[in-house]
Amino acid sequence: MTNKTERKLTFARLPDISPDEIIAHMSDERVAEHMPLLTFKWDRDRVTEFVAAKEECWRRDGLGHWAILCNDSYVGWGGFQKEGDEWDYGLVLKPNSFGLGKAISRKAIEFAIADERIPFVTFLLPPSRKNLGGLARLGARFVGEIDYEGAKFLKYRLDTE
Repeated sequence: MTNKTERKLTFARLPDISPDEIIAHMSDERVAEHMPLLTFKWDRDRVTEFVAAKEECWRRDGLGHWAILCNDSYVGWGGFQKEGDEWDYGLVLKPNSFGLGKAISRKAIEFAIADERIPFVTFLLPPSRKNLGGLARLGARFVGEIDYEGAKFLKYRLDTE
């Protein structure tokens, strides 16, 4: 990982990332550990479906998940996805980039605050995530446990207005 002063974080689109890089990222067991909905093996067909679904969100809602770059290298994906009337924020980093989550999330939340379409952001975290202090420091409040596609998640909300 690079020195904090050398980090340049940028958001790109997922089609700009090599499918092989996404496969390697999403096939890492350390990534899958906190993704209860990840119950399949990643291959080129899965990447094609995944990228198409994320691009459909951009087409439909004008916003979606980004490919996240640090110093022009892919470190993961994340961003905002419309779930009903709510904008959910998610972040999935490569294991060697886990330490970038705070800086990336800060940049994404600044985006949400500046975007009038987003009066609040929700976060869905699996119960396996134990270090939740960052959400409290952001000002997010616990809403409750929910079932999403057959898995239990902890739901938080952060007002952005």
